[in-house]
Amino acid sequence: MPGLRIEGYVIVSVDGMLANADRVMPSELKFEGDKKFFTAALDRADLIVHGRHSYEDQPNSPRRKRIVVSRSIGTIAPDPSNPKATLWNPAGASFEAACDFAGVRAGTVAIIGGPDVFGMFMDRYDTFWLSQAPRVRLHGGEPCFPGVPAHSPQDILAAHGLRAGEAKILDPANGVTVTPWRRGA
Repeated sequence: MPGLRIEGYVIVSVDGMLANADRVMPSELKFEGDKKFFTAALDRADLIVHGRHSYEDQPNSPRRKRIVVSRSIGTIAPDPSNPKATLWNPAGASFEAACDFAGVRAGTVAIIGGPDVFGMFMDRYDTFWLSQAPRVRLHGGEPCFPGVPAHSPQDILAAHGLRAGEAKILDPANGVTVTPWRRGA
């Protein structure tokens, strides 16, 4: 669908992890500046895409239209627990078909994880917003992308044709930044 703009969002530790070993985002990786940035971006998005373990858990979450990646269905189905959500199995239907089922044919799609979901869109991102917490290390945590930690998140984004823009400071006290990685920039 040429009318869709695909954007990714993640905050990672210095070692490229988005969650701890229990697949939970720990409090050490939560910063008010990043939360404000992320919330504003999702409030502007027309559609949110994530796996079953990823969820933004914000006051506006129930109002956001979303696609939840799931292997428990054959193709595409309404989510019986959320009237704003569509369940999608990438093995059974295209992303475009899932978007059409969700009623989104144009606008911004925010991909918010987890690692396998991020990986599915690597060659489709228009922009990937990589937030980094350089003072947080999550030994044995869950990597943000397939291929981490053997390669850095930056190396993986670059290998898929994305180029880093200027970083913006989100939390000066903790050194947290967000860098836009854009296709063809």
